[in-house]
Amino acid sequence: MTVLDDRPGERPRLDDADGRLAELHEIRARASAGPGEKATAAQHAKGKLTVRERIELLLDPESFNEVEQLRRHRATGFGLEAKRPYTDGVVTGWGTVEGRTVFVYAHDFRIFGGALGEAHASKIHKIMDMAIAAGAPLISLNDGAGARIQEGVSALAGYGGIFQRNTRASGVIPQISVMLGPCAGGAAYSPALTDFVFMVRDTSQMFITGPDVVKAVTGEEITQNGLGGADVHAGTSGVCHFAYDDEDTCIAEVRYLLSMLPQNNRELPPAADSDDSARRRCTALADLVPADGNRPYDMAEVIEELVDEGDYLEVHERWARNVICALARLGGEVVGIIANQPQTLAGVLDIEASEKAARFVQMCDAFNIPIVTLLDVPGFLPGVDQEHGGIIRHGAKLLYAYCNATVPRISVVLRKAYGGAYIVMDSQSIGADLTFAWPTNEIAVMGAEGAANVIFRREITGADDPDAMRARMVKEYKAELMHPYYAAERGLVDDVIEPQETRQVLIDSLAMLRTKHADLPSRKHGNPPL
Repeated sequence: MTVLDDRPGERPRLDDADGRLAELHEIRARASAGPGEKATAAQHAKGKLTVRERIELLLDPESFNEVEQLRRHRATGFGLEAKRPYTDGVVTGWGTVEGRTVFVYAHDFRIFGGALGEAHASKIHKIMDMAIAAGAPLISLNDGAGARIQEGVSALAGYGGIFQRNTRASGVIPQISVMLGPCAGGAAYSPALTDFVFMVRDTSQMFITGPDVVKAVTGEEITQNGLGGADVHAGTSGVCHFAYDDEDTCIAEVRYLLSMLPQNNRELPPAADSDDSARRRCTALADLVPADGNRPYDMAEVIEELVDEGDYLEVHERWARNVICALARLGGEVVGIIANQPQTLAGVLDIEASEKAARFVQMCDAFNIPIVTLLDVPGFLPGVDQEHGGIIRHGAKLLYAYCNATVPRISVVLRKAYGGAYIVMDSQSIGADLTFAWPTNEIAVMGAEGAANVIFRREITGADDPDAMRARMVKEYKAELMHPYYAAERGLVDDVIEPQETRQVLIDSLAMLRTKHADLPSRKHGNPPL
């Protein structure tokens, strides 16, 4: 034992005290290195990076501050007492992305397959609590085999603590889940509770019950990727928002997404300087959007023409393609864009599109992101499957999300907006702050042909030439009730604008609405149609 005294010149140096600092450096080196070269080689052989390589890609250089690096489990039995690695299979801490603080936890698949035990979960709980308290985004780099079976119910309770904190943080700080390996059973519910889910093709999977269980119960044979791979969740289930071919690209896109989000629900999204003039006229729009309402076009090209430098990040790009949800900038300020996509199902709303757009509206509203809605919608998708699948309930989700949103909301009717879909897509009647329309707009209960067949059924059936009579009635209906200024005359559209002025009008309107303040009635919470 080293004895320290106060005599000048004779106090031992702290880093010489029994070699303790040398021992600390050795322990930290072992903890940082992980379980060894063989395990690292196996990880790389699967096309996967190690946990610290991933953190280095995500965070700014030398900005990572690790928490509880020397934590080890206390479990006994089933051979665990003989294997007590540092970190216990999860690396936690904070750092910066483009100079802004973020918190991160990342599974180390090389240790217990990244499986969650009591100490492992405790580390995650702590970093989640720190993120909530600090008001900064939380990113999880997931590569784990689920609960640590040897620790039994303690591991399951650890997941419960994560889910509870995911829910408490929802709408308070951005939560991003990056799937870089397997995620099975109850572990899959944490990503499902977060704001955004990223996946990497071929190496990441998510499912509640794996292929073996599926085969045993149903007799169906399927691979892990076929059951819960990135493409399945990006295009079929809608669980995954973004899917990429490799980890480097995936993590780079996480950094890009963070640049569009505020630190928490009390801040505005970060503005950015733009060389794209707010006065730029979008002359290309006249050629991109056909005047004929029955002709399809690519709404993505319209968005590209409107936003700064044509740059935007589409969310859920491969799921429910009949509606586009994207983050972009207008005049340097972040906006959320919801737009019908006439190239897919003519841009109708259906069950999946309603859910996709509703979730996006809620996210934008939670994090103070103004919403711009571009309408070209012929209605809701008709069909027995849609009705039996609950299109009423699912469509109401989008309606509820818009009605509940207090951020600035601007709608632009490009061509048609028919029926209930017009109301649901942020019409002025449900609280849009400003509504604009192009001269080609048609706002009505339904299309002219359908309306004429209902209103003038007797005249048409009793005419000598029913087709000619129908054509005349359609023309009359359009002239009376579907002309571009009908809605503006009744105050349901604030202005009819030239297409090439759309960018300038949106930027000016958003600048005016930046100080908007709106309070909802006092309540514990609403009861949305889940």
